[in-house]
Amino acid sequence: MSKKYIDIMDTTFRDGFQSVFGGRVLMNDFFPAVEAAKEAGITHFEFGGGARFQSLFFYLQENAFEMMDKFREIVGPYANLQTLARGINTVMLDTGSRELIDLHAKMFAKHGTTTIRNFDALNDVQNLEYSAECIKKYGLNHEVVVTLMDLPPGCTGAHDVAFYEKTLRQILNSSLPFDSLCFKDASGTSSPQKIYETIQMARRLVGNDTHIRLHTHETAGVSVACYLAALEAGADGIDLAASPVSGGTSQPDILTMLHAVKGKNYDLGGLEIDKILKYQDVLANCLKDYFIPPEATQVSPLIPFSPMPGGALTANTQMMRDNGTLDKFPEVIKAMREVVEKGGYGTSVTPVSQFYWQQAYANVMFGPWKQIAPGYGKMVLGYFGKTPVEPDAEVVKLAAEKLKLEPTKENPLDIADRDEKKKISVWKQRLEIEGIEATEENIFIAAACDEKGIAFLKGESPLNVRKIDTVCEDNKDCKLGENKMANANGNYTVVVDGQKFNVTIAEGNADIQVTPVSNTVSSAPAPVSSNGGTEVPAAVNGAVWKILVKEGDRVEKDQQIMILEAMKMEIDITAPVSGVITKILVENTQAVDEGQTLAIIG
Repeated sequence: MSKKYIDIMDTTFRDGFQSVFGGRVLMNDFFPAVEAAKEAGITHFEFGGGARFQSLFFYLQENAFEMMDKFREIVGPYANLQTLARGINTVMLDTGSRELIDLHAKMFAKHGTTTIRNFDALNDVQNLEYSAECIKKYGLNHEVVVTLMDLPPGCTGAHDVAFYEKTLRQILNSSLPFDSLCFKDASGTSSPQKIYETIQMARRLVGNDTHIRLHTHETAGVSVACYLAALEAGADGIDLAASPVSGGTSQPDILTMLHAVKGKNYDLGGLEIDKILKYQDVLANCLKDYFIPPEATQVSPLIPFSPMPGGALTANTQMMRDNGTLDKFPEVIKAMREVVEKGGYGTSVTPVSQFYWQQAYANVMFGPWKQIAPGYGKMVLGYFGKTPVEPDAEVVKLAAEKLKLEPTKENPLDIADRDEKKKISVWKQRLEIEGIEATEENIFIAAACDEKGIAFLKGESPLNVRKIDTVCEDNKDCKLGENKMANANGNYTVVVDGQKFNVTIAEGNADIQVTPVSNTVSSAPAPVSSNGGTEVPAAVNGAVWKILVKEGDRVEKDQQIMILEAMKMEIDITAPVSGVITKILVENTQAVDEGQTLAIIG
């Protein structure tokens, strides 16, 4: 009796890179490994979409569409190249308008995509219907998704087999078109038994002709057991990655899974151990200069208490490294349980996982529920669709007050269609004003990435690739991220025993001047007077996103004067007193430290 063929999708070049490096791997560095994967017999790749779309523009000075075209050239015309889309968000972090969702499918079809895996983090089926139509309209395969996780201990109300059956029945009753069905667990927290029962349930509902697959992460340490359970229950496909971007926060390793099914009646993609070993050797050589965060290689027993997705965990810890707040990571993980429970149990996968993280981060840094992260607040208010259960009423009330928005049950697509910033015509006009060619690709890049997309198209985006020291010696743009001040030039204020000093940092043997500053720093967090004025301090490490006032402006106490960006979250900076802005000490995009003086009010 022949073994059952199991389709293997290699996630190395999308989810693997995202889960280990936050997506920050340059295309010319990894393309030799793509060729090696092809030679090893792999024909199904995840090659783009998800966070790997924006990360190329944000950090790599690369065009994601160009990368996709070159990937297709390497693997040939017949490989199944798959991308990840977030329903009405597509590859954006906010809801797209109908015309942007249509443009997403059109552009991804144009640039080499075979299949789009399409999910909604809230499991709101209404959010999948229009995107499914667009995907099929442009001749692509549509893989519809039910998103999974386990709830933190003691929480009930969703994310059991009954909940997934209800969601799948809604998909089937909606008549949205799909070619395959995926159960996606971004945090890897589902138990093997629940996976077994869920796949069995799905097989009963969709019959034997529908392709069913499982996607999970090793983050919580149970992924191989879950894959074995899924195969025993009748799954047709699973997702694996190659070392050194397998295991830990990523997917299980190809070789590990080949070992796990020895003696069982499964043929994993026709893959052979010797050929995979050669492929992994090439990949390891391609990535030898990249800094691998230690948490990317580990499993954590704390993850089921959060739950934190593997693809988001390292991206967040890398940002915490940049912001100098990595020591707060355990506290943020612990704070996520309450945030998940009060938020209505949306699945912890992008963008909802980022909403959870931002709110937990705010609760740790500023005190429980002192601030509402905009994404989290809009989610509990209904602006992204219906959460699996009703969010906590007090949190909904607080979000409405902080964001000055009323709760809604309106279709998010109708809200997005009214938003001027989500209209193709508006972005086309913006590109023309900037002197940028208004191709459909450029319009989508700008709409998906906002000002960072414009910066990329103008050739002004930063290069932020974390490589090891030996490489960074001759690469001024290389950033490890362990210390935000590393390799930084310029003027800074440091504090030693309560005394401020101005310090100039420069390369080489430059003549460095260190001069004391007359005023001292109070150990209390409250703003202090300086030269007849009141200092406005940064509330957290981050970067200046917007300056809303100018020198000479009159401001009132608690008036918003700046916005910082930290952990993909906007932090309001308000005036501690009424008065006149006598000095603004920072510029847009400038990195700032917690407590650093941003402005002075006289």
